[in-house]
Amino acid sequence: MSFPDTEVFNRLVAGVFRIEDVTSSDPNTGFFLRYRGQLISDDSAQAYDQLAESLTPYNVVPLFRIEEERQVVYLAPKPADPPREKVSTNIILFVLTVFSVMLAGVQVEGPLPTDFMGQLLVLVQHIFTGWPFALSLLGILLAHELGHYFMSRYHKTPATLPYFIPFPLSPLGTMGAAILMRGTPKNKRILFDIGVAGPIAGLIVAVPVLIYGLSLSTLDVIEPAPNIFLEGNSLLYLLAKYLVFGQFLPAPVEPQGFLYWLKYFFTGIPFPVGGLDVFIHSVAFAGWAGILVTALNLIPAGTLDGGHVVYALFGEKAKKAFPFIVGILVVLGFFWNGWWLWAALLFWLGRVNAQPMDQITTLDPARRIIAYAMIVVFILVFTPVPFIVMLP
Repeated sequence: MSFPDTEVFNRLVAGVFRIEDVTSSDPNTGFFLRYRGQLISDDSAQAYDQLAESLTPYNVVPLFRIEEERQVVYLAPKPADPPREKVSTNIILFVLTVFSVMLAGVQVEGPLPTDFMGQLLVLVQHIFTGWPFALSLLGILLAHELGHYFMSRYHKTPATLPYFIPFPLSPLGTMGAAILMRGTPKNKRILFDIGVAGPIAGLIVAVPVLIYGLSLSTLDVIEPAPNIFLEGNSLLYLLAKYLVFGQFLPAPVEPQGFLYWLKYFFTGIPFPVGGLDVFIHSVAFAGWAGILVTALNLIPAGTLDGGHVVYALFGEKAKKAFPFIVGILVVLGFFWNGWWLWAALLFWLGRVNAQPMDQITTLDPARRIIAYAMIVVFILVFTPVPFIVMLP
């Protein structure tokens, strides 16, 4: 790829940037010119837009960076447009996920057959009884992913439609959904908007679903039986149960103090046999699952939604918290071993943050307030022990 004389680019960059030195490089390294200096204007977002527009005729994009506390502008070849997606794949996966989630939500009176094929036949025969659970859970997941998608479209950042992941014969019937970014966000503000839109949209649906589902649920005594499990508590779930039933659940047999609840919240110990708890309706279970999915996405690491939030808020400093996050998950894994899998996944994939084109522009005050609010939301929805199992 050939480019105009360097002086053309020098002149364009000088319109927004006080150039101190210039370095040229092979375009195959990712850039062909590097400028160190200082932006003329304090409005870095506007400066980026001005420079990007002036470089458009040359199929060149600017990259704004901070290196050794100095502002740097790179000029790089414009990436090729992403390939057109086949929507048929999204549709097929969604239809399969609908059936898979309906199977997970099947309501059957009486015991199931003991053999696998017999159980499967009964589930298929009653599959349409699972529609309340499927509608509730998929509504939450769809709202979450469409929040990301429409915010990406609003900011003209290429992204796929949601890919739903069916997981038949599992408690939820799905492993969730995801959209894939096909372009690089322009700056941290846009990265933040895209990252935060999903959890907000999902919670707007999940909280009413949870409250409505709890209103359909009943209270009963937890009888001793092997291998039964209780859904874990987040602060939001505890408050929702208190709102509907007027007490903190599961309520132990004898009244307990704050230290009991603190221990139970973080460890799930002791299992509250004989205590009172909500036996949740399938719609409430879908709402609870939606809250859990939101919490998992808001873990502040890597390319998770929470990772986007803290990176946009704190920049490279956010990476310093990564070892502590993994360490906390490892410790929590002694009480719910699923956290060990999450710690391994984050250790493998969570050390990389999305890198916007413009890394100089920071969040404006309104977005900073929302970012801190989302950290509070994460604390409210995080479930230290998602499932509590009574062993034989």
